[in-house]
Order: sequence, then structure tokens, then C-alpha cells
Amino acid sequence: MMLSLTERARIAEELLTSLDDQVDEDVEKAWQAEIGRRIDEAESGLVEFIPWEEMFATLRANARTNS
Repeated sequence: MMLSLTERARIAEELLTSLDDQVDEDVEKAWQAEIGRRIDEAESGLVEFIPWEEMFATLRANARTNS
């Protein structure tokens, strides 16, 4: 290629950014529904919140057990 590394990086960034402009309406609606469902569960008390540290410790313990 005749372009410099900086020029190629800039073009690659522009191409990747252009992909973010395309929104799939069905996917967007599905995410909005999922977000609403999770908010409803949180507000109604259906889900139990645990501290990040506790969850991370559980994940580490599970990873050790499964490896």
C-alpha cells in the first residue's frame, strides 16, 4: 500500500465507526424490552443483588473447580 501507517489507521477507524451508524430496529426493540424487564424485576424484588466482590469470588472459585 502507498498509504502511511497513520493514514491506514485513520481510514480503518472511519470504516469501523461507520458500522456503528447502522441500527437494527428489531435488535434495538429487543434490547429495550430486555432492559425494561430487568428494571421491573429489580424494582419488584424478584432478583437479589450481590456485591461485586462476592460475585467475583464465586466466579474465581467456579473457574478453579472447572479447570
